[in-house]
Amino acid sequence: MIVHNTLQRRQRSVLGLVAAWLANLFRHDKAGFLGLVSVVFFVGLAVLGPLVVPEPGKPDVTKIYQPPSLEHPLGTDYEGRDVLAQVLRGGRSIILVAVLAALLSTAIAITFGSLAAYLGGTVDSVTGLVTDVVLTVPQFPLLVVLSAFVKLDRPWLLALLIGLLSWPTLLRAVRAQVLSLKEREYVEAARALGLSTFHILFREILPNMAPYIVMSFTIGVTAAMYAQVGLYFLGLAPLAGENWGIMLNFAWIRGAIFFKDSVLYILAPVFAIALLQLSLVTAARSLEGLFNPRLRES
Repeated sequence: MIVHNTLQRRQRSVLGLVAAWLANLFRHDKAGFLGLVSVVFFVGLAVLGPLVVPEPGKPDVTKIYQPPSLEHPLGTDYEGRDVLAQVLRGGRSIILVAVLAALLSTAIAITFGSLAAYLGGTVDSVTGLVTDVVLTVPQFPLLVVLSAFVKLDRPWLLALLIGLLSWPTLLRAVRAQVLSLKEREYVEAARALGLSTFHILFREILPNMAPYIVMSFTIGVTAAMYAQVGLYFLGLAPLAGENWGIMLNFAWIRGAIFFKDSVLYILAPVFAIALLQLSLVTAARSLEGLFNPRLRES
């Protein structure tokens, strides 16, 4: 009973903190609040879009590249299918792969970067050597080469490849941050109390890097989105299903640029990707107020 009441109090405390932050964000950072709402909208659309939005329809050669109308607000594609439906349904796999890849790369960077900085010695030297080697390899060209040998027919496999190639820059930044933070008084006090390395790193040091980690995760998501859209555009990932990268590929190979009424078909996925990227960066920047008490009080 006592444990249950304690959990309830903690939940109310967290909800109160989030509510206060949202209210403060709305008052002092309209752009950040709008970015957060946009991110929630895109994520909700990715989850519910294929369930709520009807399919673009069957091919109809009599409606190829029609201009915008009440029936088709963004016009039609090379098969006469509705472009708006494709855009609304095409974000799920893009967002899923980007988030999974960013989670993987961020976890690798945080774990090994913090351990290298805190332990030093051989661990730091080996980690730095591996990081430098990976940094010298161009990521996207390597991803293109790997796609020729690995069949990227699973979202988790594409996320795994992107995530395993995207961690070095963040790792070096995390290492530099931990090198500075590990000399602080509260870390020295934790060492004097005999606390474990895991506790000091993940309970004392890393929480103080939360804003930076969130921003780095956001950058990882945007980079993963660009990488997978590039693969789809080049035709190096299976062109099955519905997503914005496949739309761009089909717009290119089916000659959409030669039809004057196909502009929205070409630009719609581009605008969707750009708006999502802008929303992520704006929302992540405003999240600093959630982790910094002084900003919440301002």
